[in-house]
Parts: sequence; C-alpha cells; structure tokens
Amino acid sequence: MLLIGNGRLITRDPALPYLADGAVAVEGEIVKEVGTLADLKAKYPNAQFVDAKGGVIMPGLINAHTHIYSGLARGLAIEGNNPTNFLEVLEGTWWNIDRHLTLDGTRASAYATVLDCIRDGVTTIFDHHASFCEIPGSLFAIKDVCQELGMRACLCYEVSERDGEEKTLQSIQENADFAKWAKDANDDMIKAMFGGHALFTISDKTFEKMVEANNGMTGFHIHVAEGMNDVYDSLRNYGCRPVNRLLYNGILGDRTLLGHCIHISPAEMDIIRETGTMVVNNPESNMGNAVGCSPVLQMFQKGITVGMGTDAYTHDMLESLKVFLIIQRHNACLPNVGWCEAMDMLFKNNAAIAAKYFEKPLGVLKPGAAADVIVMDYKPFTPFSDENIDGHMLFGMMGKNCRTTIINGKVLYQDRQFVGIDEEKINAWTMEQSKKLWGELNHRTY
Repeated sequence: MLLIGNGRLITRDPALPYLADGAVAVEGEIVKEVGTLADLKAKYPNAQFVDAKGGVIMPGLINAHTHIYSGLARGLAIEGNNPTNFLEVLEGTWWNIDRHLTLDGTRASAYATVLDCIRDGVTTIFDHHASFCEIPGSLFAIKDVCQELGMRACLCYEVSERDGEEKTLQSIQENADFAKWAKDANDDMIKAMFGGHALFTISDKTFEKMVEANNGMTGFHIHVAEGMNDVYDSLRNYGCRPVNRLLYNGILGDRTLLGHCIHISPAEMDIIRETGTMVVNNPESNMGNAVGCSPVLQMFQKGITVGMGTDAYTHDMLESLKVFLIIQRHNACLPNVGWCEAMDMLFKNNAAIAAKYFEKPLGVLKPGAAADVIVMDYKPFTPFSDENIDGHMLFGMMGKNCRTTIINGKVLYQDRQFVGIDEEKINAWTMEQSKKLWGELNHRTY
C-alpha cells in the first residue's frame, strides 16, 4: 500500500474537493481512501509513505489528443521547408516525417513522448499515430513502450489515402488488428480507437471500409475541419459539410472523438450534439498552424462534450489550459469568458472522454478511482484554498512543477527522478533513431 501525503490535496471529487493537509491511500491499482494525513497515517501505519513535501497532491492529467509520431521532431528543420499554409505544413513537415518513420523510429518517438508526459504529470494519453514508412505493427510497438514505461494509453492509426491504396488498406488493417487485440486483452491500461486523418484525405469508399473493419469494436478518432481543406473538399466533391459526411458514413457516435473542429457551422454542432459525439480542442497547435480558433464556447452552449488535447505541440496540459483561455478571450474580444470552460475541459470533460474507454474512473481521487496521482512542487505565496484552486493552477502551475507521478498505483517518477526507468539508456537509443530520421529527411549525416 502507498500513502501519498504532506501536502494540499485537490481531488476533483465534488463530495470532498479539497483538504489542506490531505492524503491518498492507494492499494494496488486503485485509490482506497482519501482523508487527512493524520487519519490515514493512523489507519495505515505500515503503508509506504510518499512525501509530497508541502506540495499539491492531485489526480493525474489526461491528454485527449496527441501525436506520438512527432516525438523526434524537436529542434528539427527540414531543408527547403517553408510552409505558408496548412496543407504545406502537412506535406512539408508531418507527412514528410511519418513517411520516413520506421518501427524503431516509432518506438523512439513513443519513448520520448511518454517520458515527457510522465515528467509533466500526464498519466493518460489518447494518441493518433501515423508512420506511413512502416504501418504494420506500429500500434503494437507503441503499446509495448507504454506498457514498459507504465503509461495509460488509448491508441489508433491515422487512416489516409495520401500515399495510395496499399498504405490505406494497411492503415485500416492496423487499426482493426489493434482494436481486436485491445478488446480481447481487456487491459484497463491500453485501449483502442479507430483513427482517421482529415476528411479531404479520405473518400467515402474508404470510410465504408473503415466502418466494416471496425465492426462496432470501438469509436473513431478523426481530424475534422482543422483547416478549410476539409470544408472545400466536402462541399465540392460530396455536396455537404464535413460533419454531415461523417454522419452519412456512420462515423459519429457517443464513443467517437473529433479532433479540432475549427471550421464547423452551428448546424454541424447540432449534429455532433444529437449523436453524442465528443470533440477535443488543441489550442496551441491551432495557433501554430494558423488555422483559426475553434468555436469551443459555442459548442459548450450547444451542450457538446469538448475535451482538451495538445496535438503534441506540448505535453504540458497546464500550458494548453493557459493558452486555451487567452485565445478564446482574444477571439471573442471579451476578457471575462472561457474560465469555466477551460477548467471543465481539462478536469471534467477529459475524464468523461476517458470514461468511454477505461473502466476505472480517471481524473479524480476518490475510493475506487484509478491510482493515478501526481504531486506538484508548488509553494503558494498568496492564500490557497478550495475557493481559488483553479486560479492557482491557471496562473501559477506548469507541468514542470510535477515532482512525483504515480500511474496505476506504481511510482514512476519521484522527487524528479524516474523510478525503475533507465532514462539515460533510453535517451541514448532515441538519439540514434533521431539522427537516422533527420539524416534521411535532410540527406546528410548528424
């Protein structure tokens, strides 16, 4: 048994939201009890004590949309690549990278991503993978890394026709094979969705094959109206808007997650709401790609479940939280909007999205919930209480404040040191794979 205490406890449980000197008792993979440190120490005197050292104890963070395949891109400049629009960003950067990503490159990307997530207090990821150089086995390679390092993950492969029919069929098969594996394994640490890239890279024929291959095993995870390319393609070639295409092709539903949804109409929002489909916003990536500001405030008004992701622009969910607030206020020209939506996205809706796939409750510390606990090294110099937790989180905390990360009851990172993980060995091997990838992209040796 673990006892995490000696800090301020934020539970995200409305029944007991905050304890000034709280503690969490963990037994196996679940939270057994929360309470004051004095009470739980007396009750569980033999528990292994994890000292929060006056920091903030809280549930592990959930990233509802990321891309492991971008893990080796940090610091990379591709010669001759100077994109001036979103399609050029895709073609010159991301599609170029994934066309050179081998299975070893995929593994290295997964190592880099998962280690950063653990350091930033992220305990669950929903990944959307692409490695058109080597597709078969790529989701299983990521799964192996997640299991080795202890990350909770929901994985899918990005179906796209951009590299021809053979690669399209391979990507459909990879999704189907992994979804079947996940269903049979029934492991609450690894789940599957059925992925799809932007609609302008997927025909109705391919959608039909995706639905047939999925056969109701899981929900879909797909990019929607991230750029205007989706809108133009849907209107010109199919006579309808993107969300209508998804509806007609049987993609929407209460286990389906739509990434981005920037250029959608009020009528499309109604379809999303009526089908119970979920949306995930990625504010920093949207700004970086200059594709626009998602109408999240309007989607909230419609009653749509909108979660928060990063699109791998960062692995720091608190960074994404901050940027969401300022882009929404900037876009609305109102300095008093977005606060409640930001907090609900990260701390309520991401948990609701996760609940569609994972059996144990995530994003909350209460009896029976998954034992995903983090400790933030945060020493306030202004009053801190249950009345202003979110304000401290929004304006005072970053992912790099994380000092301890526990996933599924296992201490993976304690006092800023990995536990049972050879970081230096992993980084050295990852560097080798990075150099190979960069060398192929730029035709030179690194």
